[in-house]
Parts: sequence; C-alpha cells; structure tokens
Amino acid sequence: MINSIEVSHVSKSYDTVKALDDVSFAVAKGEVFGLIGPDGAGKTTMYRILCSLLLPQSGNATLDGFDVVNQMKEIRKRVGYMPGKFSLYQDLTVEENLKFFATLFDTTVDEGYDYIKAIYSQIERFKNRRAGALSGGMKQKLALSCALIHQPSVLLLDEPTTGVDPVSRKEFWEMLGTLKERGITIVASTPYLDEVRCCERVAFIDHGRIRGIGTPEAILTQFSDIFNPPGLSKTASGTHSTTPGTTPENVIEVEHLVKAFGSFHAVDDISFTVKKGEIFGFLGANGAGKTTAMHMLTGLNQPTSGTGRVVGYDIRTEHEQIKKHIGYMSQKFSLYEDMTVAENIRLFAGIYGMRADEIASKTDELLQRLRFAEHKHTLVKSLPLGWKQKLAFSVSIFHEPGVVFLDEPTGGVDPATRRQFWELIYDAASRGITVFVTTHYMDEAEYCDRISIMVDGKIKAMGTPDALKQQFHQPDIDHVFTYLARQATRSSD
Repeated sequence: MINSIEVSHVSKSYDTVKALDDVSFAVAKGEVFGLIGPDGAGKTTMYRILCSLLLPQSGNATLDGFDVVNQMKEIRKRVGYMPGKFSLYQDLTVEENLKFFATLFDTTVDEGYDYIKAIYSQIERFKNRRAGALSGGMKQKLALSCALIHQPSVLLLDEPTTGVDPVSRKEFWEMLGTLKERGITIVASTPYLDEVRCCERVAFIDHGRIRGIGTPEAILTQFSDIFNPPGLSKTASGTHSTTPGTTPENVIEVEHLVKAFGSFHAVDDISFTVKKGEIFGFLGANGAGKTTAMHMLTGLNQPTSGTGRVVGYDIRTEHEQIKKHIGYMSQKFSLYEDMTVAENIRLFAGIYGMRADEIASKTDELLQRLRFAEHKHTLVKSLPLGWKQKLAFSVSIFHEPGVVFLDEPTGGVDPATRRQFWELIYDAASRGITVFVTTHYMDEAEYCDRISIMVDGKIKAMGTPDALKQQFHQPDIDHVFTYLARQATRSSD
C-alpha cells in the first residue's frame, strides 16, 4: 500500500498551548480519511502544517513523498485546501473567484475545467453573481471547484459543510465520492456523525494527541462519551410547564407574512404562532427563507405584506421596542473577540438598559453557572468555539427577554458540547423564555417542542417531531426534512 500522507511525531505549540503533541498517522493513496475531534483539538493546525502554511516544531510530515518544510513549492502544487473559515472572496463573482485561484496556481480555468466540470457546471449559470450572494450549498461547490482547479492529488477539507443544510451536505459527500474514484486522497474533518461514517478510516484527535485510529464505527463506539452522549430528557431538564387548564400566551404571532425582492418572494405567505416558554424549531434548506423571516421578526427588516407581533409589539411599527425585549444570537458569531468575557457581558447588558449594580451581581452568578469564573478577564478570541457559543447564548438572554432567536447556534460544534448548549436552552425555556431556533442538526430538531419546515419560502409542515414523523411516514426528522426539501422547485440561489 502506498501512503499519500505520512506524519511522524509532529508537535506544534503556541506560547504555552500545545496544539499538537507527538502526532503520527498515515493516509493511503486514494483513501477518504477523517480527522475528527472536539473544538481546539488541533485539527486546523495539522491541516496548515500539511499545506506548508505552518512549520512543525518537531517531527516531520510528507505529502506524496515531498517534505512539508523543505519542499513546500511541490506540496502546494499537489494539495487542495478548503479551510474552516470560508475561503472565497465574497465581493468577487463566481467566475472571478475561480480565475483568481487558477492564477494563484499558475494555471487557467480552461486548463483545469475538465477536472472540475462535474461540480462547477452546477453553478456555472451563476458565474456573474457575487460569491456572497450564493447559498451555503452553492458556496460549497464553488469553494471545492477553486480548491480543485489546479488538479491536486490530495484534498484537505476542514469542516467544509458547517452551516449547510442536510440535503446539500449529502450532495457534497456524493461529489467527494466521485473524486475518490479518480484516485484523489481526501482528508476531512466534520462534526456530523453521518459524514464521519462516510470515511474509510478516522483518527480521533483530542488536546493535540491522537487517541485512536480505526474504522468510523470502531472510533465512534470507543469514544461514545464524546460522539454519542446520552440524549436529553425534557422532563429531567425541567422544561417549561403550564398550569393545568390554562393556555400559554402567544409570544410570536404571524399572519400571511410576505417578503418580496422584486418578483422573488423570499418569504411567501407564512402564518404561525409560538407560545411562551416553547422551544420552536424553524427549519429549511439554505435559501428556503428562514433567515429572511427571522430578520422580519427581530425588527431588522420590514415585511412586504402581512402582519406579525413579537412579545406584543408590531413588527411593522414597533421594531425598536422588539429589539429591547428579545435576545438574538446570529449565525456569524456575535461577541467581540478583543474584549474579555466580563467586558462582553457588561457591554451587552448595558445596551439592553440594565443597571450597573444588577449587571455586576448577575455577571458573577452567570460565570459561576457556566464555570467561567476563572476566565472572567480572558479575551474571548482565546476561548474554544464551544465556550464562545455558550457565552454568546448566555449574553443573549442575560436581560431575561421574552424570546431569544438563535440562528444556527451550534454550527461546527462537537456532539458533547452541543448537548451542553441544549441544556442551557432547556434551562432558559424552564424560566419561561421562548426559544426560536434554526439548526441544520436534525437530532437537535428532535429536542424542540414543535418544528416548522420551510420550502420555497412557504411553511410546508409544522407540528411536534413525533407528529411529523407519523404524518410523513419517516423514521426520523432527518428523513422528513430530506423528503420535503427535495420537493423544492426554485433554486436556493
């Protein structure tokens, strides 16, 4: 067996943090290999070393027989890399991005076109559209095309499907299957267990050390405490309750809501209500209209027609009042990286009009509950992703809003950390805070009291997870979602 990648005793530190600690593994030529682990485990550092973007402090690594330190020009000819933080230039068009990456590798789009044709042809009709205006699935295809334009023999993918809906993720891995058939070696990281199972072998890395290498099932079983934590119990977690014989008040009321951009209806006549203390899942494929609807409900955008009320305020005329009485955690991380944990809490609490003495006492209480007390004066940028997300959620409900809007809050987070995040959601709901959440993790949809699924700007299904599974005769919400999403008739772009 010929190895395409060989890593031997590689270590790398950043000041006192040991990102990689004596790491060794090999990847066979043409293999689909998973590099998996929790946030801050060392995966991205490993990718950057293999791409010759970072130098190891000890040990050595080769790619197609070339040393990553002494032969970096040869390495860069042979490797395609999709980093975790999105790699495209948002203000360039699809075609301009592709030409730019071709130029970087001293080639042309014409020379590499046959190599990427099967993927690029799916988005070529949008070649004059800016990358920032594409949906998540289309951005994926463009980024993959850019990584392949110079015909590499090794493809490194650092969580390439984070923030992408389940149907687009399945299509992406089908594309990877066609690349494997060409003999391309693929190393991929992912927090999604269904994608982990698409690999032939995986290496589990934690705190910079390889803890196990084997088949996906063997590793997922061996480290089930991390990858398959016990499910949440709504009863045990103290989820909100209603006094018998009473009806919970509606915190959100929407009737015939429409948002049009010219002749295009991003949101097309939707109606629903959400009760006080309810966990409401708002699902849909990329481009289905979820974010547009959420922007109207949070006062960030005005509807074209229809009505809506949030915590009793009209979304058309009282959007400033709405902003004061809701919490919001955006898909793109919302804390200030160059401020400390305590400074972020104080800033956002002040924006919501809380008194200084109240902020001080509640800050200490929050830090104790999150077990962040010793990190009170730590800069946010130095925290692991999972910690940042738990802090962002806690800040968004610090002022005890009537409803909190969460836009894909757990994207890219490992299963154990996601479970901890949902414990915070359950705790908030138990205090009467309504949770309005979008997610691409279908196991999280099962944790909601009710869910809706949007397709082509319309709500195609709504009900409890169990009711929807029964209605559509599907074994789980993932299958329900896929069944409905594949009925979309308009392009997600």
